[in-house]
Amino acid sequence: MTTSTSANMIDSLEVTKTETIAAPIEIVFETLLEQLGPLSETGPDSPMPMKLEAWPGGRWYRDLGQNGGHLWGHVQVIKPPTLLEISGPLFMSYPAVSHVQYRLTADGARTRLELVHRAIGQIATPHREGVGRGWTYILGKVRERAEQHTGASRG
Repeated sequence: MTTSTSANMIDSLEVTKTETIAAPIEIVFETLLEQLGPLSETGPDSPMPMKLEAWPGGRWYRDLGQNGGHLWGHVQVIKPPTLLEISGPLFMSYPAVSHVQYRLTADGARTRLELVHRAIGQIATPHREGVGRGWTYILGKVRERAEQHTGASRG
């Protein structure tokens, strides 16, 4: 038997992002669900389709087929079209838990999309360093797709 001990390395992170989108709140909310689900990607030309069961307790996961996959979290709160909260490990396959909140606010013909991602646990440096870039990319895609859907342009 081998035993290993190490210092308790509990860490936390918090990422806050805001995107103003030239599209109605209902379209932005639906686009967010699509972006977190079947249109999910890790970067340009890097699709990573996910499944998002958009109801309280619904799963957010990557289905690899043949009963394989990765659970990213569960829907904690959903109040279409203004709020979505997800709790779970997300992309971290080690002792950590996240809470992600997407809050949408209508502002005339525009929508303000605010993201807050908080996590606690043994957070790996690459994840800590990349999470902000990842959320910036995802919110940018939500904005781009929602504005394309409405024929709007950023300006």
